[in-house]
Amino acid sequence: MSNYAGRIPRESMIMKRSGKLLVNGDEAVAYAALHCGVKLGTGYPGTPSTEILETFAEIGGQAQWAPNEKVALEVGIGAAFGRARALVTMKHVGVNVAADPLFTAAETDIAGGLVIVACDDPGMASSQNEQDSRHYAKAAGVPMLEPADSQEAYDYTALAFEMSERWHIPVILRLTTRISHSKSIIITRKLGQPQAAPGYERNVRERVMIPAYARPAHQKQVQKLKEIREWSETSSFVQVLDGEAGTGLIASGISAMHAREAMPKTRMLKLGISYPLPLKAIRSFAASVKRCLVIEEGDPILFEACRAAGIPVEGKPEKYIFGELSVERVRRIISGDMSPEPVAAKGKPPQLCPGCPHRAAFETLRKLDCIVSGDIGCYTLGVLAPFESMDTCVCMGASIGIGLGLRHVLPDAQARKVVSVIGDSTFVHSGITGVVEMAYNPPPTGHVVLILDNGTTAMTGLQEHPGTGRQLDGATTNTLDIVALCKSIGIENVVVIDAQQNQAEFETLLQQALASGKLWIIVARKPCILAFKRQREREKALAAKPN
Repeated sequence: MSNYAGRIPRESMIMKRSGKLLVNGDEAVAYAALHCGVKLGTGYPGTPSTEILETFAEIGGQAQWAPNEKVALEVGIGAAFGRARALVTMKHVGVNVAADPLFTAAETDIAGGLVIVACDDPGMASSQNEQDSRHYAKAAGVPMLEPADSQEAYDYTALAFEMSERWHIPVILRLTTRISHSKSIIITRKLGQPQAAPGYERNVRERVMIPAYARPAHQKQVQKLKEIREWSETSSFVQVLDGEAGTGLIASGISAMHAREAMPKTRMLKLGISYPLPLKAIRSFAASVKRCLVIEEGDPILFEACRAAGIPVEGKPEKYIFGELSVERVRRIISGDMSPEPVAAKGKPPQLCPGCPHRAAFETLRKLDCIVSGDIGCYTLGVLAPFESMDTCVCMGASIGIGLGLRHVLPDAQARKVVSVIGDSTFVHSGITGVVEMAYNPPPTGHVVLILDNGTTAMTGLQEHPGTGRQLDGATTNTLDIVALCKSIGIENVVVIDAQQNQAEFETLLQQALASGKLWIIVARKPCILAFKRQREREKALAAKPN
């Protein structure tokens, strides 16, 4: 059993004699994974998906953080090739990183169950875009399930593994922020277990995707999806909720909950599967009502699929594509209300913690009027007041490549001001290849990469990563040496400094690096005060445990 030291396992903390738990959607997925025999959980932390693996580890599952989502999915694929059930978790932008193995794995023969949990963030509560992961199901050609509450998150996780094993295909379970973080009661039960014990059977034609094998594999994939579509027509994923037949609503996931609350007396088709869609059931439902509306959060994917199939449905106005839906917004969609929506009260803008070691770095970058190519993490807040010292931020790891691009094309005076800023976890995630590019194609003016190393994945909740020397559960492991890695790539000037304690020295060092015309890696290293405190508490708890 794997537990955080000094913390009470969730199983003993909230499990009731009746088998009921009050949990959020992330926790429900974790419990289902444990109860249905998942052998390995892997992923990369990202709100709103992070709690899935943390909970899975706390209640006894084998869970681990991967350097990034691509690696996590590849590890999951390997486990599934070994006839084990594997759970891979990520937020929506992480699916972009994992897309390369996903598209090809969809055509291979998955011996064990492989379920990918993609947690979308409508309204961008903590994300850089408002991407809708439902596009990936169709593009990759894999089934996608959408739970509407914690109970369905629990049930659908188990069903997703059964589907994956039955059709030998990965299955995506799509949650959204509201499902991931809202709590409701679930009733746990005995879930279906893996069809066989882990073991490897050679199957070259189904797993080595050279063109000669990939062509028939793609045809098999299409046939699998046809079978899943036909099966879904009469599955538990299709529910007709009775009501007045004048207007009918079609919805899935959290949108179904909003729609039912907004119009409780209206007839509704509630879908638990987003792809492939049970078009016969949808067509039959649309024919049973006078007016049929599709209520969906995000892009009009369900609406467009219905219209492409010739099913007469109405969609939502474009203005409702953006942000989360709510009961009130659903009422406005149904009534055709296009009046301006109430403006939400402005909250307190996020900011770096008092005493955060990143503060000194951004104060210096602002003072030197640097052109800062930024990245994803706590330090992204350097774009806001009082620092206002970040010029670009696109995706994980992009700071180095974008900074190099600017260096290659800007006039000399401007080029020498460009600095790429990246965190330690983000560097491990997808910054290493940027440094390889820097050494391979150095700009004429050189370049400066500033790695803000606070020893944790702070923004998503202080998770471990390969550079901390600790695994998900706090156990010690090999530590990635960022300095040695950068030097091995060919970067000669690699310096570690405490920018907070030695801010004047840091400013002088940064000026020297910018003026040198050479390649520099400056590692501004100081532990996050929150992560440091948690680690000390963990160590005390371990020391207090009886041998």
